[in-house]
Amino acid sequence: MDFSQLFPAIAGFLGQYGDMYGWQNLVMIAVGLLLIFLAIKKQYEPTLLLPIGFGAILVNIPFSAVLTQTQGGETIVGALEVFFNAGIATEVFPLLIFIAIGAMIDFSPLFQRPMLLIFGAAAQFGIFLTMILATLCGFNLKEAASIGIIGAADGPTSIIVATQFAKNLLGPISVAAYSYMALVPIIQPPIIRLLTSKKERQMRMKFDANKKVSRTTLIVFPIAVTILAGIIAPSSLALIGFLMFGNLIRECGVLNGLSKTAQNELANIVTILLGITIASTMTGKDFVQPSTLLILGLGIIAFVFDTAGGVLIAKLINNFTKPEKRINPMIGACGISAFPMSARVIHGMGLKEDKNNYLLMPAISANVGGQIGSVIVGGLILMLVPHFM
Repeated sequence: MDFSQLFPAIAGFLGQYGDMYGWQNLVMIAVGLLLIFLAIKKQYEPTLLLPIGFGAILVNIPFSAVLTQTQGGETIVGALEVFFNAGIATEVFPLLIFIAIGAMIDFSPLFQRPMLLIFGAAAQFGIFLTMILATLCGFNLKEAASIGIIGAADGPTSIIVATQFAKNLLGPISVAAYSYMALVPIIQPPIIRLLTSKKERQMRMKFDANKKVSRTTLIVFPIAVTILAGIIAPSSLALIGFLMFGNLIRECGVLNGLSKTAQNELANIVTILLGITIASTMTGKDFVQPSTLLILGLGIIAFVFDTAGGVLIAKLINNFTKPEKRINPMIGACGISAFPMSARVIHGMGLKEDKNNYLLMPAISANVGGQIGSVIVGGLILMLVPHFM
């Protein structure tokens, strides 16, 4: 063995290793482990956090084969980058998720109290506030819009907006959107308690679970929403159209097999692929940057103000409403698009304040409104922002 060439080769390898990997990768591996802990131990949306956390570990191991590598002058494309280019960059994964979500949503509770739909608009306030803050922080308008949409708590919409407006920020934006969605049980309760009194949180709402909505109404609704959204914001059609198509599969009554597949197999498969593929952007060198921390900070601001906006609007409406028609202010927080996580959190908070206070049905109604609202806002941003550039 020629030792005179061995040591320079080792030195070259270590030099290459030092250029590509460092303490940032250890930080991201720790982040991945934390996400896995939260998914398993705390059960914070494990279907999202576990794939993202495990993927973060995969991409930060030195010379990981899941990322594209150059060996001996030959480029070997990594598996996660194949998934990313096929599913994220083309927007296929987010749109398939919309079909699955649409198939899960039951709009009938919303027809009992249509006014709850207003919270789907009210809880988008943080998006626009964060856009302003992001521009003040030096981001251009398209980047600011992509960061602001994190507040909608709608991962697929965040991915689609970022893919079209700010591909360079897609990694931190998508991770922030899905992480904050999963952390709804941590983020929302303190904000709600800060803005409401115990008496307000104990407020009961009448909801007739036996009131039926006609099948014709449930079939016409997704079609009508798609047409109306297309007229108001044509750029939203890819978003709202796939969501409403999934709902039409559910409600038409002749595609029960497809409806169950969309709600279960499709949702589970795409969620796994989406979560672990998003993690392909979480490499230490690219992710542990001041700009990433700034985006994560702005994202939480958007999320907080969206939650607060819904609660405050509910309190405002109650000032002009008869006592028997008043809305528990916590319901306003469900106007974000974290479906159905936010509704479950609000229902749980209601039971904690009063064990006989069942808020699930109105909470689901507002949460459904938030799903529609966030998609329409995303479409409006895609349509309007380029005109201001």
